Amino acid sequence: MGNRLSKIYTRTGDDGSTGLGDGSRVEKDSARVEAYGTTDELNSAIGVLLAHELTPELRDILTRIQHDLFDLGGELCVPGFDKFTSADSARLEKWLDELNLELPALKEFILPAGGLATTACHMARTICRRAERRMVTLARTETVNPHALAYINRLSDLLFVVARVLVRQEHGEEVLWQRQKESKTI
Repeated sequence: MGNRLSKIYTRTGDDGSTGLGDGSRVEKDSARVEAYGTTDELNSAIGVLLAHELTPELRDILTRIQHDLFDLGGELCVPGFDKFTSADSARLEKWLDELNLELPALKEFILPAGGLATTACHMARTICRRAERRMVTLARTETVNPHALAYINRLSDLLFVVARVLVRQEHGEEVLWQRQKESKTI
């Protein structure tokens, strides 16, 4: 285990730069920092979701995902370090298949609505999509582990299914999107 932080502020970032895990320094708005920063934001959003009443099964899944996201942030913080494998995405797919078994087939788009846990999950899902976009942006100029990209893509799918499970656990209903007819102005 590395050194523990005994002093939280260092003043080294006052110039707009930050240190990566390999010791190099980059601008705080670099594609790499955006990618792992958004992953951290996603982890916090899942923390908000975990503050709600959840089944033990969902709590275990989401807690494991938080640990994964911390690992993903670490992977993104160290250029050239790969931790994720195809097994990580396979684990998400297994959970997706299990949770989706009990859900009715979707024939329409649904709106991100419902109770507090459901909407917190939808918020986490949209942050996950942004984290994926930030990772794709990074991958245009630097090497990004393809297994990490697959994981974050699969995670947004899982969060969508978890939101569908939660709306039922909260005794709510999914709000189906309805195409609005164009209005004519006079």
